[in-house]
Amino acid sequence: MKVIVVGSSHGGYEAVREILADNPDTEIQWYEKGDFLSFLSCGMQLYLEGVVKDVNSVSYATPEKMRAKGVAVYTREEITAIDPKAHTVHVQNHNNDSERDEKYDKLILSPGAVPAMLPMPGKELANIYAMRGRDWAIKLKAKTVDPNVKNVVVIGSGYIGIEAAEVFAKAGKHVTIIDLLPRLLSLYLDTEFTDVLTKEMAAHNIYPAAGQSVQRFNGKDGKVTEVVTDQAAYPADLVVEAAGIKPNTAWLKDVIDLDDKGLIKTDEYMRTSQPDIFAVGDATLVRFAPTGGTSRIALATNARRQGRFAAKNLVEAKYPVPAVSGSSALSVFDYKFASTGIKQGTAHNFDVSTKSVFVTDTYRPPFVPEKAHNAKVMFKLTYDPKTGRVLGAQIMSTEDVTANINAISLAIQGKMTIDDLAYADFFFQPGFDRPWNIINVAAQKAQRAE
Repeated sequence: MKVIVVGSSHGGYEAVREILADNPDTEIQWYEKGDFLSFLSCGMQLYLEGVVKDVNSVSYATPEKMRAKGVAVYTREEITAIDPKAHTVHVQNHNNDSERDEKYDKLILSPGAVPAMLPMPGKELANIYAMRGRDWAIKLKAKTVDPNVKNVVVIGSGYIGIEAAEVFAKAGKHVTIIDLLPRLLSLYLDTEFTDVLTKEMAAHNIYPAAGQSVQRFNGKDGKVTEVVTDQAAYPADLVVEAAGIKPNTAWLKDVIDLDDKGLIKTDEYMRTSQPDIFAVGDATLVRFAPTGGTSRIALATNARRQGRFAAKNLVEAKYPVPAVSGSSALSVFDYKFASTGIKQGTAHNFDVSTKSVFVTDTYRPPFVPEKAHNAKVMFKLTYDPKTGRVLGAQIMSTEDVTANINAISLAIQGKMTIDDLAYADFFFQPGFDRPWNIINVAAQKAQRAE
């Protein structure tokens, strides 16, 4: 069997790994249109802040190591067309400007997504950057030490935007974050948490310009100098656009079925509308455990899971991809937070009724001094008010308590209720935690609220 895998990020990489594990005799061709295999944009902040020194190390794999495992790796070679009936792909080789067709038995597409750059007046000006991929990482790194860059404007306050803001604030720049939504990070956290984080960012020279719409970019001598919104104008020596992503699927519109947003339609086995063609990653939807429906959740964990299951189902579709809760985490200076499932502030997007309880506690028992890492912990549990079923949660502290969110993710997938969590068995040891885990505390509060 010959399998062609297109795309070398999370989904494509995991698909190749699973094929090697399950069917090591498979002929695998792995294509990456860029010049670098398997760059991890989720590790970009660590590189930009100098925690990771070598940009080339921010990767899952190298061509040499994968070829040693028998994989035919092609970089700077782009799949530009697919003929499903003939089971062929058209390859454009950017190394020597040649073209060819390759046959396949099975095809796994991991086309990913690209930054959604704003179509605003002035968009052609220099120093308007994105934060995705190795090339942008190298360019952004240079700007962190550029003495001519004093004011940075970040557009978008999702994870990528917040990471960019923190990078440049730590580099001594004045940063403004513009977002159309009324709160920074509002897709991931409710008000109790974002209020704290917004103050934390302001204390580190990051100005929140929430609830504002970008109108245009102004410039001088071909370089951006200012970002104008519907409410104000902000000086900018550098603009980082992080206002979302769009699926890289325009080239597939006449090949496989796409939805109205350009996302690839797949079944639960990651099969597309064409026989023997599978799709994974940020250009697809995932099954969302809290609702049972589908949702767009562009996370590396989801892409990797999909890649594994696409490979498992190549010969026979027997393994549906498990539903996910959209669990994620991030740090903002001293704070670490994580969230999963449905939040009170996003419940309207899923047309569900919710109820929530919010609790605060200390990381360890009160007799443990603060200097011994006994910090305040904030936790919010969201559930169905009729059934008590757990739907989501958020947690935050200056200590790393984020792993607690994994328990909630499992609770959501297992359709557990607040009664199940109220007295669930969690360990206690004063050097680690409280006698009642904060999940217990929140669930017990929810019981009393009923």
